[in-house]
Amino acid sequence: MTDSSVTQICNYTNARPTLKQGSSGDAVKQAQCFLNFSLTGEGLLLDGEFGPVTDAATRRFQKCSDITVDGVIAAQTWSFLTFWANSTGYAC
Repeated sequence: MTDSSVTQICNYTNARPTLKQGSSGDAVKQAQCFLNFSLTGEGLLLDGEFGPVTDAATRRFQKCSDITVDGVIAAQTWSFLTFWANSTGYAC
């Protein structure tokens, strides 16, 4: 059951597909937005293109979160991104 009264920080999509370099679309925008709210100093352009800059931010986030560092946003990374983006702190 989802609490509809909870406001999400980023609202591009609820989909959580596996993303990696070369991916594009609203799920990439969602990930970029989450990365911006999870890491200090990122300021990723929300262009929906998973290129080298998004890959580097993803790897930095994964390292700071002490999860597998592979540049791929799959279930584990989505879970950590969702948590950190909606918290008051930063992963790093």
